[in-house]
Amino acid sequence: MKSMNKFFTIILTICTFSIAFSQNKVHFIITDESAIPLVGANVVITGTTIGTTADIEGKAELNNLSDGKVFIRISYIGYEEKRITLNFPADNNKTIRIKLKEGEELEEIVISTTRSSRTIEDIPTRIEAITGEELGEKEAMNSSNIGMLLRETTGIQMQQTSLASGNMSIKIQGLDGRYTQLLKDGFPLYSGFAGGLSIMQIPPIDLKQVELIKGSNSTLYGGGAIAGLVNLVSIVPENKPRLTIMLNQTSAKGSTGNIFYAQKYGSTGVTLYGSAYSQVAYDPDDDGFSNIPETNSISFNPKFFYYVNPNIELNLGLNTTFDKRTGGDMQIIKDHADEEHVFSEQNTSERYSTQFLFLNKSDHHTLRAKNSISYFSRELKIQEYRFSGNQISSFTEILYTFQKNEKTDWQFGINHYYEKFAEKKTDTMSVRDYNHNTWGGFVQYTSELGPMFTLESGFRADYDLTHGIFLLPRTSLLLKTNKNLVLRLGGGMGYKLPTIFTEDAERLYFKNISPLMMDNTSPETSMGGNFDINYKTVLFDKFTFAINQFFYVTRLKNALVLNENELTNIHVFENADGPILTSGFETNIKLTYDNQKLYLNYALINTKLKYDNINKQKPLTPKNNAGLVLMYDEEEKWSIGYELYYTGWQFDEQYQKKTDYWEMGFMVMKHFKKTSVFINFENFSNTLQTNYEPLVLPPVNTPSFPDIWAPTDGFIFNGGIKINIR
Repeated sequence: MKSMNKFFTIILTICTFSIAFSQNKVHFIITDESAIPLVGANVVITGTTIGTTADIEGKAELNNLSDGKVFIRISYIGYEEKRITLNFPADNNKTIRIKLKEGEELEEIVISTTRSSRTIEDIPTRIEAITGEELGEKEAMNSSNIGMLLRETTGIQMQQTSLASGNMSIKIQGLDGRYTQLLKDGFPLYSGFAGGLSIMQIPPIDLKQVELIKGSNSTLYGGGAIAGLVNLVSIVPENKPRLTIMLNQTSAKGSTGNIFYAQKYGSTGVTLYGSAYSQVAYDPDDDGFSNIPETNSISFNPKFFYYVNPNIELNLGLNTTFDKRTGGDMQIIKDHADEEHVFSEQNTSERYSTQFLFLNKSDHHTLRAKNSISYFSRELKIQEYRFSGNQISSFTEILYTFQKNEKTDWQFGINHYYEKFAEKKTDTMSVRDYNHNTWGGFVQYTSELGPMFTLESGFRADYDLTHGIFLLPRTSLLLKTNKNLVLRLGGGMGYKLPTIFTEDAERLYFKNISPLMMDNTSPETSMGGNFDINYKTVLFDKFTFAINQFFYVTRLKNALVLNENELTNIHVFENADGPILTSGFETNIKLTYDNQKLYLNYALINTKLKYDNINKQKPLTPKNNAGLVLMYDEEEKWSIGYELYYTGWQFDEQYQKKTDYWEMGFMVMKHFKKTSVFINFENFSNTLQTNYEPLVLPPVNTPSFPDIWAPTDGFIFNGGIKINIR
């Protein structure tokens, strides 16, 4: 018996030593080609979820590796992936130095909005970019327009201005939508009358990325960018063909079909996208009025590219959209009208715009000439009232960029904006026609002042034939203390030419609004600044942690305010007798572990109306907003996300306090080789403004509608398929 015990003891000892000696480890030092540590670089055993991340010195370690061949993948966002094979025990306890090269993924976040073609990490101006997987996930949530894509960005509020038509506008930093400039590939196609339905008429399928600048950026793009700008950057053709087909169906009976094609053929190239959206009128709260209008919308946008040689490029594009929306009393929409059920709102619009670009670039010089011409017409009909008109606008620019060296570049530009609105006279009110004719010139200088500082400074001078001269300086400074800590400080001035197209006017259907008296109306002007801190590190050798803390302040002077004369029931636009002061901060936190990502955000928006002795928070502007997003992304396999958003209390236009509320969403996307299928549950907590107050006030034949401050469509789920052929 004793001999047997000794035998088992010897066997156990041998096994223990065998196991101990078969547990290997390896050390990595991961840097870029300049030997700068890549904090948070991923080291993963191929085909498993076993891995680690590099610490602040770029060091990583894998332990408990069995004998034999082990295949390891090293990756970092914006760098080419590297794969190595190790053989244990021969490679046990080795220290391996890995240098990663900058790769194609970094090229995808080269920023075009500031015109300097620098990467997002190297630009002094604070820019947020929505790219890649995030863009695809938002597209799955809503493939008919970009509303969802923008709404879930920190500090941005999508303000619905009409229950019947579903119109929305972008509010950045608490300022109305007219202070945000919306661009497509640097062309200002959506402004004035053409901006009212723009968010609802832009499908996201052809977008490569979306770039957002918060705060004044009028130096480069002229008037209108007081609160910020949104630049939608399109996909360009490459040698390999690209075909994307996307079909989406919602539980609210909304159907969307999108198709996008791009390919380069030697010296020519083409992109084509078409989108069709059909929506049945939807009444989730059963009050007899639609919360989502009946909609039929078609967009078709071809673009042609001609490459004269490697340095010279021409392209020409055409955007077209035909849109009809009918909302209001469900009996009217269903053709069951009677003497009592007579109210409906009908919007019919057409949009045409051309884009032309000439590009000539060499090693140090780039010349761009661009032009767009846009035509937009819209007819709005409600009971016994019609508002109709068309807008013709054009934009022409010549930009010369000189890159003295890798550290310094200059931009010199001149441009011309023209906007003409002509109203079709439909009642006794005088027509609200106007012309804006503005010439401008600008210069911008960007330079690395040393290893830590980069300066971006610019100046614009605009001359409008009606309102005179505007001088707009702007500057931004970037401080890189190291790879982990980056600071930005910036500020500038802006202006906005007056028009009748505001959220307040839209809510009134432009009814009983006097024409602008240009001699007595001054342009709106602004001055603002911002400061942000970016910090990233590795926690517990497992998690990558990143935080962006952003502070801002903007003072708006001569704000255009719509006042009512109670005796005549006529509304008149006047310049406010005091400023609007908006200030606040945004906090964005990202925590990453392997394939899991946690995003936390909070926005404090303190927008005070300091005119007419109001001195209160701006109506329909919640002061506190917060969000949580938990994502699981397994490359080419799964994308799973959960979202939770909080909206704090706010005032309506009568300064009645409205309650806070929560919204939740859940999305699952399964990726196959060339196909993805998805299902999305939006607002599955079924938060509805109707839960707190009616959305329609009697009488039914001439209803009135309270301000919209909470979701109106409730819980909706959608599902679909996306086919990618490349």
